[in-house]
Amino acid sequence: MNRQPNVCRGLLRSGEVLVLFCLLSACQKSAPPSAASHPSPAVSKIEATARTDGSVLIKTPSADFELSPRGYLQAFLVKDGRHITLDDPRPHADGTTAWVNGRPVSDFAIEPSSVVITGSTGKLGALGKRIQATARSASSGLEESLAIEVYDDFPGFAVLTASLQNKSGKTLRLDRVQVQQHRINAALADPNAQPYQLWSFQGASFDWGRDEILPLPARFSRPNLMAAVVNQGQGGGVPVNAFWTSAVGEAIGHIETIPVVLSLPVNVAADQRVETSVVLDPKTTLEPGESFATPRTFLAVYRGDFYEPLRTWSLALQKEGWSLTKPSGEAYNIAWCGWGYEFNVTPAQMLGTVPKLKELGIKWATLDDRWFNTYGDWEPRSDTFPGDSIKKMVDVFHKQGMLVQLWWYPLTAEDGQGKWESHKYVVSKVVQEHPDWLVLDKNGKPARIFRSLAVLCPALPEVQQYYKNLTEKFVRDWGFDGHKLDNIYTAPACYNPKHHHKSPEDSIRAVADVYKVIYQTTRSLKPESVTQICPCGTTPNVAWLPFMDQAVTADPVGGVQVRRRIKWYKAILGPAAAIYGDHVELSEMTKDKAGQWVEHGQDFSSTLGTGGVLGTKFTWPDSGPRFTKVALNPLKEEHWKKWTALYNSKMLSKGDFKNLYIYGYDIPEAYAIEKDGRMYYAFYAASPETRWKGKIELRGLQPGKYRVHDYVNDVDLGEVDASAAELETEFQGSLLLETVRK
Repeated sequence: MNRQPNVCRGLLRSGEVLVLFCLLSACQKSAPPSAASHPSPAVSKIEATARTDGSVLIKTPSADFELSPRGYLQAFLVKDGRHITLDDPRPHADGTTAWVNGRPVSDFAIEPSSVVITGSTGKLGALGKRIQATARSASSGLEESLAIEVYDDFPGFAVLTASLQNKSGKTLRLDRVQVQQHRINAALADPNAQPYQLWSFQGASFDWGRDEILPLPARFSRPNLMAAVVNQGQGGGVPVNAFWTSAVGEAIGHIETIPVVLSLPVNVAADQRVETSVVLDPKTTLEPGESFATPRTFLAVYRGDFYEPLRTWSLALQKEGWSLTKPSGEAYNIAWCGWGYEFNVTPAQMLGTVPKLKELGIKWATLDDRWFNTYGDWEPRSDTFPGDSIKKMVDVFHKQGMLVQLWWYPLTAEDGQGKWESHKYVVSKVVQEHPDWLVLDKNGKPARIFRSLAVLCPALPEVQQYYKNLTEKFVRDWGFDGHKLDNIYTAPACYNPKHHHKSPEDSIRAVADVYKVIYQTTRSLKPESVTQICPCGTTPNVAWLPFMDQAVTADPVGGVQVRRRIKWYKAILGPAAAIYGDHVELSEMTKDKAGQWVEHGQDFSSTLGTGGVLGTKFTWPDSGPRFTKVALNPLKEEHWKKWTALYNSKMLSKGDFKNLYIYGYDIPEAYAIEKDGRMYYAFYAASPETRWKGKIELRGLQPGKYRVHDYVNDVDLGEVDASAAELETEFQGSLLLETVRK
């Protein structure tokens, strides 16, 4: 019985094809395979049913999706036999609206005979259902081709694509296309809520310090433009809008792996319903027979908060080829930043902190803003870093066993226009020598980005090479161990005729290429390097997320933003991602009489308890009058020592973040991390000064009994059983717990 397969394999090596075929047949006849060796083909658990009116019902184990005859896609969460939804479409609601020749067109009706149901064809899994349909607009002559795919691996996630073809026989001007139109009503899930009373995550990079997570008020409108430059130079963003109650959530967005210029507006309408959609502004003409296709958009339904759709979105993108990097081990070590000394920091001030950094167990030092002469050239200032003093400074840090990051701002250059609070701009050498590298706006003028700087076009190969050379200088020649890339958002659209772009948005799509060059060059020179990217005050850009070791909570306004941002970064980058909680001084802020934020935070718990990486920017021993706000005095030093020691002993940033609590509905605010077989919990009151008293629930414990330990104050809180893991507690600000199985 065991010889025949060996004979067959031997004949395969001999190349006797005909004899091989015969002997293989003989092998099969003499040894019939068991049923287990030829399992039945896997069958999708998703069912799709077309109806005579053109509508389609898609049923998955956890969700239902219903496509109306007019293209509105409605989502239902299926749980315990109940169908729960936030979708509240008007009668005869439309899924698509197009602005044609200056007027809105929304009379797209699905032709029932056009509906075709087949197996899914994309990258999100081997099993699923694909629904194709054709909808026609009688008033415009446009024909819409719709495709919806739902996969067994993503049962609460429906991917929709749409293409509009001009069948009118004449030229049409297509100004705007609106798909994934949804009307959301919280009262459908909670009869005690007003329609707008739910929580939202809006992923646009919109405005410094603006909350991206918020409960919607009765009056609210936000445009949420993605990928393009907005306001003072922000832009980019995570193309996801999410809404949730305690019972159900819904999210929309797109799953393209490159940035796409579009909007995800959110508006509370006069009837108090929340309106959201995906909006594109092609501003193009369609000749007869020509088509316009939308990006692949999605509709997700789930239970939980923003973490759930962001995690699903990230996993879907990774299936599509979006490859996230694994952080280096050094990305989890505490970092000190020289920004406490502000723009005119010197080598002496940087190196003066070394004894205290070593005493506190801090591994990283960051040389921050304005060590350089001009944006774009990135040469040391002669007044603060003369000669080779910058390299000598790095060498001293290395001799003390420490690592050093360098602050800089890729793609920017001074062109003699404008100024920043640190200095008035000149014409940088790179602009003098390569004026054709600049991004130009529609008027042929240099486009501007944050800090009113000119921009080098990332789509040019020579610009990418320039940043490779700079990276080699910083890392190989000067010895830096990584980067703090700051104010990083997106790039303006480029209309420079000398660049021969196929589209002005080529510059926006090429942003990733420059950060890929910086990241890969740095890693090749120093495998344990750390590249940090900070989209100051806002959400990141999907373009460059794959090209960093360490995310950052990006100038948070208080501990609440620290905690929220660590959580959504863990959703996007992975439960064990390295997320820098930024300078602890930012964790508590108030505004002075002039309306300026004053930083005085000491809230390490918001970073440690949520699995972030600690950071600080204290000054020591040079703590003159200018630096008293961040000076490390003896009282603060005791506090810093306690928390840095706790962080280094627990290293929860390397743990597995668990999304067990629903933000906005589980009170107090709570987080859970599993590490080394133990569960860690963090609970937060409304502010560090607020006291909270009541019952807390320790979710996610495996069956058994556990001792509960307040590891910050070294207090034993007794025993719980996993079957009823609740504690009556009272705490101020925060409570961080460790459970140990008995």
